[in-house]
This record gives sequence, structure tokens and C-alpha cells, in this order.
Amino acid sequence: MPDGMTATSTSDLRRDLAAAYRLIAHFGMDDGIYTHISARLPDGPEGDKRFLLNPYGLRFDEVTPDNLVTVDETGAVIDDPYGAGVNEAGFTIHSAVHMARHDAVCVLHTHTVAGVAVSSVQEGLLPLNQWSAQFFGQIVFHDYEGIALNLEERARIVADLGDKRVMLLRNHGTLLLGRSVAEAVKYAINLERSCKAQVAALSMGLTPVVLPDDVAAHTAGQYARAYDKMEEQGGRDPEWAALLRLLDAKIPGWAG
Repeated sequence: MPDGMTATSTSDLRRDLAAAYRLIAHFGMDDGIYTHISARLPDGPEGDKRFLLNPYGLRFDEVTPDNLVTVDETGAVIDDPYGAGVNEAGFTIHSAVHMARHDAVCVLHTHTVAGVAVSSVQEGLLPLNQWSAQFFGQIVFHDYEGIALNLEERARIVADLGDKRVMLLRNHGTLLLGRSVAEAVKYAINLERSCKAQVAALSMGLTPVVLPDDVAAHTAGQYARAYDKMEEQGGRDPEWAALLRLLDAKIPGWAG
């Protein structure tokens, strides 16, 4: 597979998902053994829905292509090379999104300090800079209902998500959908930068300059067209290729 192209086979998808876990850890966006990044596998021979998830108890920096667990839409284990199972409660949100949004190859959920901070204020993410302008008009919200153990909450998450790819889970964190693993990771990195920049700017005690709606919308459209082009071209993506090279340089042998 050419460098920087998104996954088209199961082995490629495993590689990309393991890379996502390693990159989220590298950038300090993980939360111990909690939160998840899931990826949709091709349907099984009977049309059954299958997904890849991290083994329960492993840190993100311990995930490899070979120890990812295959689960069905309920989180029940189909294949478990590592033998630790999965956090079924943690798959509650992911299963709901995957089953409702077939355009989502990857669902990525984080609990970063900056992301939780921005999700905990009424205004959410403001268009203060180029990074955050990417998400102008693209973010929806879901109110906090407690730790996501209630299966009935899945329908409300899906309803609140609608056709968007970025959600702020109020008082909780972020949820991002990607048409590829690469796209989801790039969303996550840019959203984290945006949240950090907002927290920093508003902590200065000065007057923030919020971008006009028309400028923010124009910038969001520029980002969207660039992302669409990468997906339409089979996922040829120099940014993803650079991130994979970063892993190769920092963590030789990460892919097993």
C-alpha cells in the first residue's frame, strides 16, 4: 500500500487503528486505560457487524495491530488475541454511532483536560483561530447523563449527533467520526489544539477576538473541501503519512 493511503484491507485497518492509539498516546490525549477508538470491519459472512477495539486494561501505547479485539455491535467478543476482553460499557457510545452512521469507519472518544474544559462551558468551542474555525458550524452537543452505562442513552447520542462528525459531550469530553482512521485522528489533533488555544487565550484576561461568522464558515469550508478531496482520492494523505513516519521514528517496531 502506498505511503499515506487509508486502509482498504483488514490488515491495513488494524495497522491504522493501532497507529491511532499510539498517536493519541504520543500527543498526551489518552486517559489511562479509558476511552476508546473503534473501527468498522467489513461485514461478516452472514452480514454481521464487526468492529475493532483495544483490549481492556492495556494503555494506548501498548496497542498493536495484533492485539486488537474484534467485537460485534453489542460489544460481545468475537476474536481476542490478547485474552483480556474489552470494556463493554466503554463500547456503548461507539456501537450506537457505528450502527447509525455507516459513513463512520472510525469513532474516536477522548477525555483530555482541554477538551473536557471546553465541553464544560456553555459556549463550547469559539472560532478564535484557524484551527477552531475548521469546526465552525460542525459541532453538536450531548448533555451529560452520568457514566455511559445506560444502553437507552445510545438513541439520544445518535439523535444529538445527527449528520455531524464532531460532538462535544457536555462535562465529559469529545467524540469524533472519521470516514477513515486517518481523518478521525486528524480531527482529534486539531480539536485538541483548538481547545488548548481557547483555554490559553481566555486565561490571559484580555479581550478575545472571535472570527466573524462569514470568515469562520469560509475557513471551515476550505478544510472540508481538502478533507473531501483526500477521501475521494482513495485517502492519499501526506499528513497521515507524516504521522506514521513519526511513529516509526519514535517507536521502532510499534506495528509488530
